[in-house]
Amino acid sequence: MQRDAKQVLTELLVLKAQGGEEEAFSELYELWKLDLFRLIRFAVRDGQAAEEIAQETWISIAKALRGVEDPSAFRAWALRIARRRSVDWIRKQESERWVRRKLEAERPSAADPPTADSAESAALSEAIQKLDTDSRLLIHLFYETGLTVEEVGLALELPAGTVKSRLFALREKLKREIERTLK
Repeated sequence: MQRDAKQVLTELLVLKAQGGEEEAFSELYELWKLDLFRLIRFAVRDGQAAEEIAQETWISIAKALRGVEDPSAFRAWALRIARRRSVDWIRKQESERWVRRKLEAERPSAADPPTADSAESAALSEAIQKLDTDSRLLIHLFYETGLTVEEVGLALELPAGTVKSRLFALREKLKREIERTLK
């Protein structure tokens, strides 16, 4: 596996932060805050909530960083924490929405309209939004974040073979949905 400068710097900063250097943790935060925020924002689709979840994620990272045995796994480990926090928030929101609907008999809100220019891009965006949270995160981690199959597996706690199978199935599902939408 080829390591880039960001990965090497991450490993060094993790080791220093584990040794108690606060400045190293601050640098680690600056290096990874945007990547984690993007994942969270993609998952929850709410900017304000994403900021709060990102803060909680970094608090969790700070508390548990000493327990990271392999500094090269920091990226996947941190993304896994962000994913768990995001999924927890989504579950809480879904539960609250269900209770509100039951109590107030509210109509479900309309889905956000696609913002893509082309019909195919709009259809793809719409199809992705219809996926369950774990599938959307899988797509985001692999295609948007650029993680390898193995790194996605670590982040989602799945074997690499399962990641490959799910990606294949999701591509087929999205292709069918786009074709159906464009007809």
